[in-house]
Amino acid sequence: MAETTRQTPAAATQASRAEPGGLAGAPSGEARGSAPDPAPRSPAGLGGAPAAAPQGARLPQWVWALPPVALLAAVFLYPLALVVRQSLTPENGGGAFDAYASVFASHGFREALGTTVWLAVGATVGCLLLGFALALVIAFVPFPGARAVARFIDVFLSFPSFLITLALLFLYGTVGMANGLWTDVLGVADGPFRFLTTPWGVLLAEITYFTPFVMRPLLAAFSQLDSAQLEVASSLGAKPGRIVRRVILPEALPALAAGGSLVLVMCLNEFGIVLFTGAKDVTTLPMLIYGKAILESDYPAACVVAVVNIAISVGLFGLYRVVSKRAGA
Repeated sequence: MAETTRQTPAAATQASRAEPGGLAGAPSGEARGSAPDPAPRSPAGLGGAPAAAPQGARLPQWVWALPPVALLAAVFLYPLALVVRQSLTPENGGGAFDAYASVFASHGFREALGTTVWLAVGATVGCLLLGFALALVIAFVPFPGARAVARFIDVFLSFPSFLITLALLFLYGTVGMANGLWTDVLGVADGPFRFLTTPWGVLLAEITYFTPFVMRPLLAAFSQLDSAQLEVASSLGAKPGRIVRRVILPEALPALAAGGSLVLVMCLNEFGIVLFTGAKDVTTLPMLIYGKAILESDYPAACVVAVVNIAISVGLFGLYRVVSKRAGA
């Protein structure tokens, strides 16, 4: 009992020191048995954890769209607005739409518009027919060098349009290879090939240059075609023509729509081919803009024709988007 009594004060002392609210561990001025204070928090920036960022500090999404929109406005929309403004501001005074009325009433504008439309439509149809036939041969008819021809089409897309026109001039020009061979063989003074300076020569040059723009999406579509469908159709006795109409053509319609729409828009705005063929009697809308602005210095009329050309191109692009969306392109 005595030993227990002697150990009791020491144990009590240790318990009081270990107890958070004891006299030994409590700060001065606090009562014994009071609840311990929470651990002190260090202020942000003084060695403690950084304060959380407020949730409302994020920028709205439309703010991030301002830089590209401003760049687009400075590079494209502002010059376009200047063209529209010039078309509505005649140099000799008058109403805002006097230049439009004068241009629309002129015979040269109507002729240029008709020439541009029929050349673009004719070139598009020719490119679709020729491109579809050539793509069929490259994709489904095995021959040596088919892969190299497909790669060459990709390279051909980077060629400028005037380069193709110069090549045709070397072949079928007035002093070209075809006329030279004709005169050497028959001993006559002139050759018969003079169509490059006519609308048919421009049409041939445009078909030659723009056909690969139809072939490229067609070859991509043909590469995704399941060959098992062709094998099944062939095993059932279907002829090649029927296989093309019933199996290949439906799969190629989106690619044909995309390629044809692209060619149509590009032919409407083509300038280099018409200029380099030397077809003086062929006046398209881009050639009319060049003549009004550079040769005649009639800038309001040139801007009017440019606005019409832009409106037609944008309208065709909208039609292309609708057609391609419905076709699943």
